Formats: sequence, C-alpha cells, structure tokens
Amino acid sequence: MQLTINGEQRDVQSDTVGSVLSELGMDQSPCAVEVNRALIPARKRDEHPLNNGDVLEIVTLVGGG
Repeated sequence: MQLTINGEQRDVQSDTVGSVLSELGMDQSPCAVEVNRALIPARKRDEHPLNNGDVLEIVTLVGGG
C-alpha cells in the first residue's frame, strides 16, 4: 500500500496505524498521529484502518527544559 508519511511517499505492508508505527520502528515512541488530518487517539491506533493513498503525519514528542 502506498501512503504519504510526513510528506514522503512510502510503500508499506501494514494496514492499520498501529502496524505502520511498528513497521517504522516507532511503536514504542510517544507520538501523535493524524490520518488525513484527523487525530487518531493512541488507544484506537491498532484498529484504525488505512487505505491506499492516505496521508499520515507522525509527530514524536520530546521533552526538554
């Protein structure tokens, strides 16, 4: 499936938000995820389906001071 992730076209094998995060090695990272401009709650990522052509924005959270 082809997705746009953070502005970059990518081919992925995954079909849910949670599995894409795993495929990218980000499943343990605190992050916010939007699919087609809709924020996906962390508790729903594993069940949220993706379709060919979807646009994902993944923002990692970094603390500092």
